[in-house]
Amino acid sequence: MTGRVVAPDAAGIRAAVELLRAGSVVAFPTETVYGLGADAFSVKAVAEIYRLKNRPSWNPLIVHVADVAAARSLVQEWPAAADDLAARFWPGPLTLVFRRAPHLAGVGADNDTIAIRVPAHPVALRLLEACRLPLAAPSANRSESLSPTTAEHVLRSLPDVPLVLDGGPSSWGIESTVLDLTTPTPTLLRPGALGLRAIRSVTGAIALPGNGPADGTARPSPGMSRRHYAPRARLILAPEVGETGEETGVLAYEGPEGKNRELLPANPREYAADLYAALHRLDDAGVATILVQEPPDTEDWLAVRDRLTRAAAR
Repeated sequence: MTGRVVAPDAAGIRAAVELLRAGSVVAFPTETVYGLGADAFSVKAVAEIYRLKNRPSWNPLIVHVADVAAARSLVQEWPAAADDLAARFWPGPLTLVFRRAPHLAGVGADNDTIAIRVPAHPVALRLLEACRLPLAAPSANRSESLSPTTAEHVLRSLPDVPLVLDGGPSSWGIESTVLDLTTPTPTLLRPGALGLRAIRSVTGAIALPGNGPADGTARPSPGMSRRHYAPRARLILAPEVGETGEETGVLAYEGPEGKNRELLPANPREYAADLYAALHRLDDAGVATILVQEPPDTEDWLAVRDRLTRAAAR
């Protein structure tokens, strides 16, 4: 079976809802990356996500909901910080981790937490409102590989997805920030599109993660695996990138443009927006190795550095 790409009009949304309610999966756009969505509390549907992605069972899923009321219905405890964060950043690229409501099954991980966000993309919100289901939705790509920021990226990685809603390129181009609210001080689990400075303006202190759980063990958030977000080509981080051969691509934020050389903006927000797309382009060019100029070691670049470090892991 080969997936089909459809416009997110009334007919497209209706077709997507029919698949979701039947326990199947649908790829849809969010403002971060494209997600592979399924009914979050259908064992059959969630299993299909894991099967298509070849995703390890210990790697949990984020649940996407239409509004704060839907989020609150899924959690055991709703701390005051969640009200402030939701009011400021939802809909948007922030995922919050809570204690899961006791009557709900787990979403792919062996623990008592649940990760939730309200996406900002209008197509995602229309789909959530139309299907009236919480949607578990990791990125719509094979496990460990590059995240998709267009419908075409989805089909290249997951050709068997039955339907892709095409909402155009994702505007943020990098996954959501994940913040754990089950700890005394909110804890960063995954840096992402929303910067820490903005979050601290609401929460005050934020605890930064340590080394994280070992692969193969349960964790409260996706994006914590040692290797993730990787292109087909071998990715190498380097302080400087100069002249290279035909088999080597370059990703940099300064220096000349050229064949198989992607020059992204020297602004972390704009760099992140095109990061995965640039790596897709270099993969498509058939290079064997991608040399990436190391981004600045500052907090503003934390999410980009996280993605590149995991992509370079062997």
